[in-house]
Amino acid sequence: MATASTLPLSILDLVPLANGMTSAQALAHSLELARLADALGYTRLWYAEHHNMPAIASTTPEIMITRAGMVTSRIRLGSGGVMLPNHSPLKVAETYRLLEAMLPGRVDLGIGRAPGTDPTTALALRRSREAVRADDFPAQLGALLAFGGRAEFDAGHPFATVTAQPDDVPLPPVWLLGSSDYSAHLAAQIGHGFAFAAHFSPESPEVPMLAYRQRFQPGALERPHAILALSVFCAPTRADAEEMAIPTLVAFARLRTGRPARLLNAAEARTYRFTPAEAAAVEGIRAAQIVGTPDEVKARIDALVASTQADEVMIAMFAADQAKRLRSFELLAEAYGLPRAS
Repeated sequence: MATASTLPLSILDLVPLANGMTSAQALAHSLELARLADALGYTRLWYAEHHNMPAIASTTPEIMITRAGMVTSRIRLGSGGVMLPNHSPLKVAETYRLLEAMLPGRVDLGIGRAPGTDPTTALALRRSREAVRADDFPAQLGALLAFGGRAEFDAGHPFATVTAQPDDVPLPPVWLLGSSDYSAHLAAQIGHGFAFAAHFSPESPEVPMLAYRQRFQPGALERPHAILALSVFCAPTRADAEEMAIPTLVAFARLRTGRPARLLNAAEARTYRFTPAEAAAVEGIRAAQIVGTPDEVKARIDALVASTQADEVMIAMFAADQAKRLRSFELLAEAYGLPRAS
């Protein structure tokens, strides 16, 4: 478990796409963040896989990793995550072995079991209703690890002779992601890292985070390593931080009520009128946000680290204003004394 004085900080970039912004601009903003995070001393920068969400430009984490790798030199880059049921385990193993060859020692493979989208889009991705209904995540994960050389197929398995190429580099470290205790238990059982999505989960992080640590059996890792992902908005004043957070409230309220749209800017979000259903959704979203000055934010993060025994915190900051988003990450780096690159 990390202490407040040694806490590693990382970033989950959803690549926000706001009104009046092109996807090219959103991607340019993402690269700007990657350069800054690399310089400020953040540990990792992960990209999420989401589909059919107008406010999120990140659909393909491996492309984002490749681009970020071209403009950074130190920070670890990864998926937060690959939604494994949407993909062939062999294809994922091939892709991330290739990334490891391109960026040796700097790649993470975060794996999730949700679709990262709505049911209709999940059907479009998986191509059959049987695949959408299948509950075979452990088997898929086992195949991924075997294709990547981190496990073995059972004798006589039809794919036992298949190895993901290139075969002279390892599959990057695998992390299981979750918003409940399912992945916490599985990660502990097979000895891999675990990341809990408290930035959107309605479930309290303490139970799954502590269960992971208590049940951990050495495997790929000798010791447990748990990442706590949090929704954070940090600014010089609390009022500024609250203004940054408003567009996210609107975006997620609309998403959860079946009306996804581009991220609003602060002025648009301030005058937005929530429907009754959206207003109900907002309360849960607001409860997951950490909003305030550097001292206020640090105090809340430190309290959650203590209660969850997190080894690392990953910041998700889904904000429309790029300048304020970058400044927020600078303030957090300063508050935690991250080691800047020379």
